[in-house]
Amino acid sequence: MKAAFLINSNEPLVIREVPTPEPKENEILIKLAYSALNHRDVWIQKGQYAGTKEGLILGSDGFGTVTGVGINVSNEWVGKEVIINPGHNWGDNPAAFGDDFKILGNPDPGTFAEYITIDEKYIHAKPAHLTDAEAAALPLAGLTTYRALFTRAALAAGEKILITGIGAGTALLALKYAIAAGAQVYVTSGSQDKIDKAKELGAVDGFIYKDENWPIKAKDITGGFEVILDSASGSGFGNLIEIVKPGGRIVFFGGTDGPIGNIIPNKVYWRNISILGTTMGTLQDFKDMLAFTEKHEIKPVIDKIYSKLSQAQEAFDYMHQGKQFGKIVLANQ
Repeated sequence: MKAAFLINSNEPLVIREVPTPEPKENEILIKLAYSALNHRDVWIQKGQYAGTKEGLILGSDGFGTVTGVGINVSNEWVGKEVIINPGHNWGDNPAAFGDDFKILGNPDPGTFAEYITIDEKYIHAKPAHLTDAEAAALPLAGLTTYRALFTRAALAAGEKILITGIGAGTALLALKYAIAAGAQVYVTSGSQDKIDKAKELGAVDGFIYKDENWPIKAKDITGGFEVILDSASGSGFGNLIEIVKPGGRIVFFGGTDGPIGNIIPNKVYWRNISILGTTMGTLQDFKDMLAFTEKHEIKPVIDKIYSKLSQAQEAFDYMHQGKQFGKIVLANQ
């Protein structure tokens, strides 16, 4: 089979022919039709991800058809269209993952390949309302944002939520999930065009974070937010403290802008603000995310589809530019 390999950090991906894997006990063999990129893949390539190993098949998201099964797996899976839960070995504590937790694509071989073997417990039937490419784009972003919004932040109908950095696949799924839950959604972006597109999807309004006065405007317009969802962190995180309501929740799952600074402690504890970190989710979170997605027929926003596996590096370069509005998908041909 063909696969896209990262041989060394800070080098382009290369396409190699390698043996097709064979399913072991409890495993399923999937012929992948589409995979999807996440910022995690780019960070791994750049050597900026903890635990990075070289000589990897990257990729956490995938959709395909089951072509074989290992011992103890029913043959009824063969021919089924499936998606993959990329979060493995969470552990017994639903509040936080254990020492054995890992995300598909590092260190285990990922989805930028023609075939992959996965333990049966991480395989789920494709939601019927999704296209093949949309199915590939759902798992990691869906799991991350569903847990952030509902398991961690306990977002409720009628609450105001601010989602930062709209345009990312995670942020756009969060927008759709929050609207489906009955929340009033506001967004931030460095681009007015992205804010306008978010409003077309149901956002109430948006704010240009490059405007240093945006927190004042946001608070004047909204009165503050019960929930804020962030993936940037960095020096701008202090602004979120200013615009969250007393008793509000700030939940975040990324650090693209670096370490968090300039937080005045008494503005957090005096106002009883909760700052919640989150990463991926449990097996139950994934099942609940799928059920919610199917109930409300939510679809990931896709920005661009590359038609060949050999275009993997081109797709990575495009993601690094940060201009996309939605997920970047790769056909595994």
